[in-house]
Amino acid sequence: MKTLVTGGAGFIGSHLVDRLLDDGHDVTVIDNLSTGRIDNIAHRKKEIKLVEADINDHNAIAPHFNGKDVVFHLAALADIVPSIVNPRAYYTTNVLGTMSVLEAARAAKVKKFVYTASSSCYGIPAEGFYPTPETAPINPEYPYALTKYLGEETVFHWGKVYDMPVVSLRLFNVFGPRSRTSGTYGAVFGVFLAQKLKGKPFTVVGDGSQVRDFIYVTDVADAFVTAALSGVSGEVFNVGTGKPQSVNKLVSLLDGEKVHIPKRPGEPDKTWADIKKISVKLSWRPKVSFEEGVGKVLDNIDYWKDAPVWTPENIGEATKDWFRYLSK
Repeated sequence: MKTLVTGGAGFIGSHLVDRLLDDGHDVTVIDNLSTGRIDNIAHRKKEIKLVEADINDHNAIAPHFNGKDVVFHLAALADIVPSIVNPRAYYTTNVLGTMSVLEAARAAKVKKFVYTASSSCYGIPAEGFYPTPETAPINPEYPYALTKYLGEETVFHWGKVYDMPVVSLRLFNVFGPRSRTSGTYGAVFGVFLAQKLKGKPFTVVGDGSQVRDFIYVTDVADAFVTAALSGVSGEVFNVGTGKPQSVNKLVSLLDGEKVHIPKRPGEPDKTWADIKKISVKLSWRPKVSFEEGVGKVLDNIDYWKDAPVWTPENIGEATKDWFRYLSK
């Protein structure tokens, strides 16, 4: 296939690029490198076409969609705190940027459009929605979650109105090598790995009993490829393991001391994907166990050597707007 990956220099995007190249496909990457890193795809630079452009610069990106069979749209702004502080940037990138990419794909008559959605759209599911199916109520708690869901709605609207073949994958808690190391306080793996390298205690939110449906990044890349190759269109699928793991178990596997910090509003105690739909309709299932995935991450821990080291004090400062706006 001739494929195009927006956000292909990012964490998940770069692993998808690896998978597509390993499968023998032609790959073009569009990335403005605001959060993606050249280092993530440097080992494949001779095998790809890299276009440094913002997805909202429609004239810059549109010509590169011509002749493509599949578009994988991963470019987005992530993380909770910055979305609360600067919602306009998130709306611009995650909603309007998605529309820009859709329009380029529509003009080029691509055969399949695969969107990267977020399980954060479910918010804090009611007790009866664990594991959480795709039919669970939508209840985004912060602008990141909202804008990713609005992007998904835009994708399905374009699919309906313009008869575009579209699929959306709602990703749960993705982890693995190359996860982001920016100065933004974010996902637990990046925080913990930087702390481990510096010999600092792991900052565990609450008592650590909360569970997350952690899924290894190569399994996510496999889900993208499976969705692209399928004949399915107009569908949304959860992508997780269906086997949530506790933060305390992660701390045990990473082997270090821990310190507790306050629980945060708007965060669920549990994320747990119901993956029956993707298992039945796409015959997809995850292959990498949590323990195996953590081992792979530890084998690549030097990747986080320059990542910011978070302490209870600077986490408190970084998340003050989180508590300010979401404590109701």
